[in-house]
Amino acid sequence: MNELQAILEGFESSQKSGEITFLATVVKTEGSTYRRPGAKMLITNTGRMIGTISAGCLENDVFQHTQQRMSSGEAIVVTYDNTASEDILWGFGLGCNGIVQVLIERLERESTPNAIAFTQECLNKKHLGIIATVFAIEGAINVKLGSRLLLYPDGKIITDIKEQNLIQSLIADAQVAFANQKSRVNNYHLPLGSVEVFIEAIQPPTPLVIFGAGYDAVPVAQFAQALGWDLTVVDCRANEATKERFPIACDVILSCREVIHKQVFIDDYTVTVVMTHNYLDDLEILKMLLPSSARYIGVLGPKLRTERFLEDLRLQGIVYNTQQLKRLHGPIGIDIGADTPEGIAIAIIAEIQAVLTNRNGNFLRNRNQPIHQSYASNLNLLLPT
Repeated sequence: MNELQAILEGFESSQKSGEITFLATVVKTEGSTYRRPGAKMLITNTGRMIGTISAGCLENDVFQHTQQRMSSGEAIVVTYDNTASEDILWGFGLGCNGIVQVLIERLERESTPNAIAFTQECLNKKHLGIIATVFAIEGAINVKLGSRLLLYPDGKIITDIKEQNLIQSLIADAQVAFANQKSRVNNYHLPLGSVEVFIEAIQPPTPLVIFGAGYDAVPVAQFAQALGWDLTVVDCRANEATKERFPIACDVILSCREVIHKQVFIDDYTVTVVMTHNYLDDLEILKMLLPSSARYIGVLGPKLRTERFLEDLRLQGIVYNTQQLKRLHGPIGIDIGADTPEGIAIAIIAEIQAVLTNRNGNFLRNRNQPIHQSYASNLNLLLPT
């Protein structure tokens, strides 16, 4: 279970227990910070916290804000400036030379638009969604802090924002964020002032299909589950005991290589690991995966084995192009010297994560660019109608 899923479950349990709940969201950062925009933490009035917005330095302070400043139920934004010398005096000493802005809001089950329910739907239905949240206001503008616009995959819009100029620009920018699948911070100028908005892409869990159900596949499944990925295990030996070995899997498919293509769904978001330890099974699986739109295809075993697969497929008349081969990783995994099932599993999951984020898996100390994705503000000028 990943952090977001844990927060959603925490909200449900807090509603059943009658606790008052708050959500803290990092909406903007500058410079070096531990978490980036979109990081969330659920806080209850009893002091229970789920998720993190820092390395553990800001969480208690955010809790104090929920106790002392939010009796009216109105959202607030707290800015932590770690570039100032006062950072040490206040006791944070984060070690990150940056600025963090945190939106804190009280959660209500019946609120409209309901970002919690929308996020839960994105995860349950496995589709992308966009949440645009106002977190800074300057001037006499008829917009409230914490106002939102939600964009569904079918283009449906739900919003409590009344400013029509802002709505139209938000819809356009939300559609861009949906197409790019990336979050960003935008600054909008209106006739009577300006607002800043965090446009957040809510990503569904990464679907991982593991072909193979040996004991070395178990740690791969466990690490994927820890990341909150949507896991499917395919056992080509159709062994009923497999279901007991993988209780954490979202789905266990007992199959054989002749019909496997009818039982497994692969789309543009799917990442796959082939580790059946059976040459003919792996060959048939690759015959299915190479022409598919799978984002990542990893094959366990030495390079010569993968090359033999490709040659055998060619002899069978299977046509594959350079673009398809770019998605094929064999041998599979990052080069970390792993030689145990657990170590190999770490190498596999690390490589998939690197592919998903378009990174090369090198040492961070050798990286000359910022570690995290940039959320630079985009200036939009809105003219009166």
